[in-house]
Amino acid sequence: MTKQDAQLIGMTGFGRSGGERDWGSWTWEAKAVNGRGLDVRVNIPGGFEGLDQEVKKQAGAMFSRGNMQVSLRIELAESETVAVNQAALTALCSEFEARMGAAPSDTALAALMGARGVLDIGSTSSNGVRALGQDREVRALLLESAGVALGELDVSRRQEGSGLHKVLFDTLEQMDVQRIDAERVSGDQPALLKQRLVQKLGDIASEHDVDADRLATEAALMAAKADVREELDRLAAHIEMGREHLGLGKTVGRKLDFLAQELNREANTLCAKSASLPLTNAGLALKTLIDQFKEQAANVE
Repeated sequence: MTKQDAQLIGMTGFGRSGGERDWGSWTWEAKAVNGRGLDVRVNIPGGFEGLDQEVKKQAGAMFSRGNMQVSLRIELAESETVAVNQAALTALCSEFEARMGAAPSDTALAALMGARGVLDIGSTSSNGVRALGQDREVRALLLESAGVALGELDVSRRQEGSGLHKVLFDTLEQMDVQRIDAERVSGDQPALLKQRLVQKLGDIASEHDVDADRLATEAALMAAKADVREELDRLAAHIEMGREHLGLGKTVGRKLDFLAQELNREANTLCAKSASLPLTNAGLALKTLIDQFKEQAANVE
């Protein structure tokens, strides 16, 4: 698989779905951010117990990593209930008859019904949501809609993954440029270290005799320190491995994170062995790029 057709998946995204029926409307929202594993939290209204576990199963089948928050909001179509306070109405009718000498007419009764405390007008919304949760068809409808929201979240994460792929691939290419530059300037290592050894021995010889065996040991140690071929070879292998991971087209976030650790280890050793400013600068440039790579790899599923 090439750079262009690989499919990385990010861990940040958002999805939404909803709809309307004669009983009201609903909205699902699914949000996700980075996570070492998969953690799905579902918020649903009372009465829909068990639906959260079904949504978690859907998410588990679609994703492998990320901290997710999935929430359901339901708004019922308003329906009012009217209750008559019979005691209050009887008291008002008795007072009317006592004052007017006759029972209230229909017109007067209608006016009395409008008096404060006679009619109790309320809404069924609070209990309606819980009752709605017992309807199997409604639960199936909402579960299907939750899958749509999770699907939109998946699309959003894949879009992020597409952008991450370019950033990570370009960073690997920049690492390779620095590695090649480090390989070029590393050829000066033996001569520079030999020069330092000769100068050091000259300073010692001016005051003390130089033991031949000690000289050979120092020369061997300097030669070992000058050799950075293993580090450069491993850097090249790790960079190529990074390219292969990016071309797999599946979840490789953990692999990329481990690879960044290995790259950083080699860059640290390269800097430690450096005997010249150009090689040190190349090593430090590599470390900066590796840090950027690690930061972006943390967003990959």
